[in-house]
Amino acid sequence: MTALLRSGRFRGLVYQATLVVTVCAVLIMLVVNTRQNLVAQGIASGFDFLERSTGWNVSFALMDYAIRDPYWRVLLVGFENTIFVGLLSLVFATVLGTLIGIARVGRNPLLSLLGTVHVEIFRNVPLILQGLFWYAVLTHLPPPRQAIALWDAIYLSSRGIYVPFVALSHGTFLAVVATILIAAAAIYLAPRVPRVRFRTTRRGVVIAAVAISLAVIVGNHDPQVGLFTTPRLLGLRFEGGLRLTPEFAALFIAIVGFGSAYIAEIVRGGLLSVNQGQLEAARALGLSPFRVTWHVRIPLALRSVVPPLGNQFIWLMKATTVGIAFGFSDLFMVSSTAINQSGQTIEILFLMMAGFLLINYVIASIMNALNRSIALKGFGTKRG
Repeated sequence: MTALLRSGRFRGLVYQATLVVTVCAVLIMLVVNTRQNLVAQGIASGFDFLERSTGWNVSFALMDYAIRDPYWRVLLVGFENTIFVGLLSLVFATVLGTLIGIARVGRNPLLSLLGTVHVEIFRNVPLILQGLFWYAVLTHLPPPRQAIALWDAIYLSSRGIYVPFVALSHGTFLAVVATILIAAAAIYLAPRVPRVRFRTTRRGVVIAAVAISLAVIVGNHDPQVGLFTTPRLLGLRFEGGLRLTPEFAALFIAIVGFGSAYIAEIVRGGLLSVNQGQLEAARALGLSPFRVTWHVRIPLALRSVVPPLGNQFIWLMKATTVGIAFGFSDLFMVSSTAINQSGQTIEILFLMMAGFLLINYVIASIMNALNRSIALKGFGTKRG
């Protein structure tokens, strides 16, 4: 026994076990005390309310929703809306921010000036103020009959922006998304499996995911409608295509503008961190400026860009909550409305936090895997 007590490893296990027991005891006491207080005040607790009808509608929903649907469905609508607007905004903000960052370090003075103006304007105006501005602009567009037409396919009106879209049912869309997520998880976990050739596995997973997605889309589309549907004016409204409500469009434009300004600075900093000697060597080999940027500068800058880019992605995903200021039905807004209607504050806040935790953990895991894949081995990094 004395020898066991002298063991540093044993003492460490005892300390950790004591800490775990103490934390669990404190949490149990908090839960029991909170439950007793709720019962004393006559406040119902639990998740039975999720099966009750909501009785209120939402302004934007990708899935079918009616006012008689239960609370779990409206929370799922908000969760899906948050993922949709968040990921769509991240993609466009990343593309736009990357182009602006490259323009700012380029030799074209006009493009550099335009990039600087974009960064200084969108970075220094609060995100919620940008969202309110774009919402005011979008709601003052002409009515559907006088809608602004772009290429006879996109229509801008006070009721929203109508764009062509893939004619998929909600179930088919979720199946494609699930296929992509499973493929991403397989690529992420492949390096952790012993004796697996990562490059071959990654290529096979990507090909399989694309083939399955195309098979699902082609096999479940309506032949009379086709794979794509375009908006068309019928009377006082549009039919077909995808309607982006003013609330959604305002939030999307605001996040893209705001996020691209910060991403542009991240990209610019990464490009400036590349050693000038390597760029001079590339130019000495006769490479054009475009090839030097594309084949040398950008790949070398990725190691400096990816870590802060991951933090920016997580921040922008959480920034979708500002949509409550102008009525966008994201997870935060539907949760706030559900709290006011049901009174189940603790349970709904728990579900909302769990939803954002899941979204941001997936983003962080993907960015960490990307960071490990491009990191220089032997400089304090480990093969993940």
